[in-house]
Amino acid sequence: MSTTETQNASRDAAAGNVDMHLEVDIIPVSDVDRAKQFYQRLGWRLDSDVAPLDGLRIVQFTPPGSAASVTFGTELITAAPGSAVGGLIVSDIVAAHNDLAGRGIDTSEIWHGPPFPAEARQPGPDPGRTSYGSFCSFTDPDGNTWLVEEVTTRLPGRIDATATAFASTADLASALQRAEAAHAEHQKRMGRSHLFHRPSQDEDWPAWYAAHMAAEQAGTDLPA
Repeated sequence: MSTTETQNASRDAAAGNVDMHLEVDIIPVSDVDRAKQFYQRLGWRLDSDVAPLDGLRIVQFTPPGSAASVTFGTELITAAPGSAVGGLIVSDIVAAHNDLAGRGIDTSEIWHGPPFPAEARQPGPDPGRTSYGSFCSFTDPDGNTWLVEEVTTRLPGRIDATATAFASTADLASALQRAEAAHAEHQKRMGRSHLFHRPSQDEDWPAWYAAHMAAEQAGTDLPA
């Protein structure tokens, strides 16, 4: 291998180790003020509304618990208004649907099965509440579509197995509830009462909960 090839290979290897965080998605809208009112009604955090140059306006919102933000405005993008499709991940599709409806957002009914094509969708949440299996959707005033998907257990490799984090207190509470339910089944298999039945309390329940929550998020094997 030549010196040039070695240098190129080194650069390629180094590039693979550079963290790249997707933090902004730009969507096309026809009426900035109307779009701003809509995303405020969603309860998303308004990060900025600035006009650094004549004819240029930049509005940014961030969904609750999200590390990525949505930006729209004037002179930002050439795509046709209403052509964008985005994904929102929630830990409880029913709670998310109720929240959207409570805010007056015109939201589809919940369905399960493939998100596309529409003909393959089945009504209601997934019967087993399988992760990646339940959806609903809504559109903004321009017709940009937001697909809402319930994810509780990540597929292997999607999350760093050595790092566990929750985007919001709601996500953490939902994970704790699932861990509690799984721990109850664990206790039954072990021939013991559930955690809060004091005579047979499992003194290691904090570690068990932690292992379950970390494995669920990383997509690795759950504790038995």
